[in-house]
Amino acid sequence: MTGGTEPVRPAELGPDLPAVQLAPRLAQFAAVARLEHVTQAAELLAMPQPTLSRAVARLEADLGVDLLARQGRTVRLTRAGRLLLASVERALAEVERGAEAARAEADPATGRVAFGFLHTMGTDAVPALLRDFRSSYPQVRFQLVQDYVGAMLDRLRAGELDLCLVAPLPDDDPALAARRLDEQRLHLVVPADHRLAGRRRIRLAEVAEEPFVGLEHGYGMRAITDGFCAEAGFVPRLAFEGEETETLRGLVAAGLGVALLPPALVPRPGVVELEVTAPRTRRAIGLAWVAGRPMTPPVAAFRDFVLSRRGRLLAHD
Repeated sequence: MTGGTEPVRPAELGPDLPAVQLAPRLAQFAAVARLEHVTQAAELLAMPQPTLSRAVARLEADLGVDLLARQGRTVRLTRAGRLLLASVERALAEVERGAEAARAEADPATGRVAFGFLHTMGTDAVPALLRDFRSSYPQVRFQLVQDYVGAMLDRLRAGELDLCLVAPLPDDDPALAARRLDEQRLHLVVPADHRLAGRRRIRLAEVAEEPFVGLEHGYGMRAITDGFCAEAGFVPRLAFEGEETETLRGLVAAGLGVALLPPALVPRPGVVELEVTAPRTRRAIGLAWVAGRPMTPPVAAFRDFVLSRRGRLLAHD
C-alpha cells in the first residue's frame, strides 16, 4: 500500500451512462434526504412537489433500488439511499468548490492571470509591470511562467496561459493575436581579452569565423541570432548551447565564444558588449493571446494595461 491521495478517475460520459443520466436528479435527491420531507424539499428547491416526487422516483427506477421509505408525509433513507447520499454529498461539495473557484478566477478585483514571459524579461521589465499594475489592482493574483517562446505559445493555445510576453512575435499564426510593444537592441558580447574588445561598434560579418555560444533551438533568441547572422552572410558555428542568457555571458567570459545578447542590466566582469551597426540587431517584443478566446475581467485589465506601456516597456534600454 502506498500513501497519498488516489487520483480521481473521471466518470465515463455518454447518453446511456450513469453519470449523465443521474446527475440532474442528485441534488433533488439530496434535498429530500436531508429534510426527510418531500414537500419541504420542493419548497427549498422552488419546484412543484409532484415534479420533485417524479424525479426521485425516476432516480430509483434508473438505479433499480428503493432509496426512500415513505412514512406518511415524511420519508426515511433506506440502506441503499444512505450509501448513495454519502457519495452525492461529496460530489455536490466538489461541484460547489469548483464553482467558487471558477467565480474567483474571473473576479475583477481578486481573479487570477496566468502570464508567461521570456527569461530575459524577468529581471526588470516584468517586475516593473506587475508593480505598476498592482497599484490599481492590488488583489489580482498572478501565475508567472518563464519559458522559451515555443513552449509558452503551446501553453497559450492549450489555455494554460492567458497572455505571453514574447520575441519574436507569432505573426504567422492566425489563431494568435499579437501586439508589438517595444524594441530591444542586441549587443555582440565578446571576452574582455578578445581582439575586438577595444572597439565600440562592429559589423556582425566581422565575427563570421568566430565560435558562437547561443540558446538552444526553440528559444526566440536562437531564431533571432540565426536570422541576423544570415543577414550578415554566414551561419554561426555554435560551440555551446544553453538555456540562460547569463550562463551564455559566463561562457563568453571564459573565452568559449561570442554571443548576440540583450544588454546586461549589471556589468559582467570578463566581457565587453559591442554595438552592432550592420545589420540593425534589434528584436521586437510584444504581447500575445489567443484570438477570439473570451478573457476574464482581470486578464482583460492586465492586457490593456500592458498594451498601454507600448514604447515604455524597456525603460533601461
